[in-house]
Amino acid sequence: MDSSPPSCLVTRAGALERLATEDFDVLVVGGGITGAGVALDAATRGLRVAIVDRGDWASGTSSKSSKLVHGGLRYLQQKEYRLVYENLRERQRLLRNAPHLVRVMPFLIPLFAKQGIVTRTVAKGYSTALTIYDITGGWRIGKFHKRVSVEETVAHMGGLSSRKVAAGFIYFDAQADDARLTLAIIRTAMEHGAVAVNYCGVRSFESNASGRICAAQLDNGSAVRARCVVNAAGVWAAQLAGLTGTPSFEIRPAKGCHITVPFAKVRADIAAVLPVRSDRRSIFVVPAYDTVGAPTDKPSHLYVGTTDTEYDGPLDDVRCTTADVKYLLDAMNEWIEEPLLPADVVATWAGLRPLLSDATSVRTADLSRRHRVVCDPSGLISILGGKLTTYRAMAQDTVDEVVRTLGIRARCRTRSLRLYGAGEGSCVVGVSETMHVHLQSRYGSEATAVEELIRADPTLGEALVVGLAYVRAEALYAVRSEQARTLDDVLARRTRCLLLDLDATANVAHEVAALIAPELGWSEEDTARELVAFDTIIERERTATIPGEST
Repeated sequence: MDSSPPSCLVTRAGALERLATEDFDVLVVGGGITGAGVALDAATRGLRVAIVDRGDWASGTSSKSSKLVHGGLRYLQQKEYRLVYENLRERQRLLRNAPHLVRVMPFLIPLFAKQGIVTRTVAKGYSTALTIYDITGGWRIGKFHKRVSVEETVAHMGGLSSRKVAAGFIYFDAQADDARLTLAIIRTAMEHGAVAVNYCGVRSFESNASGRICAAQLDNGSAVRARCVVNAAGVWAAQLAGLTGTPSFEIRPAKGCHITVPFAKVRADIAAVLPVRSDRRSIFVVPAYDTVGAPTDKPSHLYVGTTDTEYDGPLDDVRCTTADVKYLLDAMNEWIEEPLLPADVVATWAGLRPLLSDATSVRTADLSRRHRVVCDPSGLISILGGKLTTYRAMAQDTVDEVVRTLGIRARCRTRSLRLYGAGEGSCVVGVSETMHVHLQSRYGSEATAVEELIRADPTLGEALVVGLAYVRAEALYAVRSEQARTLDDVLARRTRCLLLDLDATANVAHEVAALIAPELGWSEEDTARELVAFDTIIERERTATIPGEST
């Protein structure tokens, strides 16, 4: 038996040693998509970069979004035209730079009215908004919105009550796997020399004689020396800034919840936007093909979201409650023929948007999604607000401030930079074309590496979770090559099993643990502790659909 340490642990040990022994130009704290983008931008400008996160990459907000790369049609109602333009410009860059993870998706807007008649004012309002959307930048996809008939509307979303539908519009945006996109950015930064270590939090900062931060103490007892520190901690940004004094900003967290239901319950083959009459918002209904854009006849599941509510609970324990589930089910049941029941919900997820507080907005839904870069007297540079779609622009603005602080000149190089895995890999002999397409849509050119595992051991081509498209080789690849260190990393972020079918994922946790334990060097006691930790996550998520639980 080979007694050498697993490659993933050697890599981690080497990265930890570099953190403790090297001097860096910039340390990025926070491994969500914003922090990942900052690390990549800085590394490609030639800076010596380190990035750390106290948890897994994207384990906070960046794995719990609506998984859309979009302009934000509703922002037009708020007259945020510049924001929509920026969103659509960045959407196009992502489609070009990460084609394996970001894909164009049609969106349906059903028009509802009494007796099947929609007023001319309502129809014209939608038409005008969608025309502005196209002009603002939607045209970059090469597709323009169109009006569709009742028949075509119902054909795309078979669960709709045809008695309530008067017509519809179809427009185009994009969908992405948010967690894998974050990981791809991290790995691209590593390719350009960045040192990236997850499960490595910052405990405190050290300052030099002039009161400027010069190092960060990590929770493993070591210190990282850096000329500049970027706070990309998202909803935890004020907590991190508090280590240097009183923060000059306030984060107002907004909770966003999603539910997953079987495809057969609603039968939407494209995304849809439905109005919520109770609070004049809207929700998305999005096909989940187990992988983004997998070429199957029908998606396996649909997810519905999102809520947008004020949140004042613990930042580390955000849950989708029965009240959140009821809100989304009620919103759906307003328009579909066969009502969805709590028993139809097979998974949920909840995250917090790190919105900047202002004195004028009562609802979090009305807060701007713009970002802001703040530099405090200690030299800590905080990137605040924003949204997934504009992560690259946020990173560019942040690193512009970094290079000014360091007194150097280095221009941004990420506008046309292809992310890790962009491109196509050849199908490995012995792997089916269907399997290749599945892996290609998740790993791009890296699919070949996963397929080699299957070629060497065909049992790794078996389903990871019954009923879902992921295979056992993906779990093995996650711990060997993608820095996954827990069951939750593998089943919630490297794959999205936990977000698609909670019970089916829980049923195979022991098998997955047995598969990855040797790779991570887990003892029997380690494996038992990991299973207990994962069971805790499962039970916490289950409370969302159990009647009578606290809301």
